[in-house]
Amino acid sequence: MSRARSPFTEMRPSRRALSVVALLATALAFGCGKKAEIDHELSASLIQPVARVEMKVVEVAAGNRTGEQVYQAVCTVCHAAGLLESPATGNAEQWAERIAKGLEVNVASVINGLGNMPPRGGGADLTDTEVERAVVYLLNTAGGSFTEPPVE
Repeated sequence: MSRARSPFTEMRPSRRALSVVALLATALAFGCGKKAEIDHELSASLIQPVARVEMKVVEVAAGNRTGEQVYQAVCTVCHAAGLLESPATGNAEQWAERIAKGLEVNVASVINGLGNMPPRGGGADLTDTEVERAVVYLLNTAGGSFTEPPVE
């Protein structure tokens, strides 16, 4: 009958001693010495993000928006791509007939709504002057030469 032997019993004494010495050396190497000092400034600079986005909300009082601001906030949704049968921004051919009708007719159409466009282009808080500024902006991008009412 054979005896089952543990792998540790077969180890020579020199191997055991070598293992113990290695463990002690490792413990001494990590346990001794000066405690590492942390440079907090360096750590903070190393973990900074690559880029930073800062958003700022700019509120403009009603009545003080330019034609371009009104266009960007309200009109661009449909007119930038010509959605819902709206004339595309800057397309002289699509705007030619509207330019020929004059500023007052176009402003009245926007204030009252026309076709798929709701009254005031969907910007219920727009004043009549802001609507006029936006109309002038749109007509001028397509070749019109109208003067935008000044912002007070």
